[in-house]
Amino acid sequence: MTIILTDHAKKRMAERAITFKQIQETIEMPNYTVQKGKKTEAIRNFPEKRVKVVYATKDKYIKVISVM
Repeated sequence: MTIILTDHAKKRMAERAITFKQIQETIEMPNYTVQKGKKTEAIRNFPEKRVKVVYATKDKYIKVISVM
């Protein structure tokens, strides 16, 4: 499925030195997820940091709203 980044998510990626690959891995292989309404929070622990991706799944794509 295609992953689309909002402008907000792109800004947070730059501020927090999070790569697109880390976002993909967090969505595809999270340590755990939390469902909040239509949004999903995926969390994955990497050796250098913990990444949290907030996203919504649409028909043909995943819209990343924010990353931490």
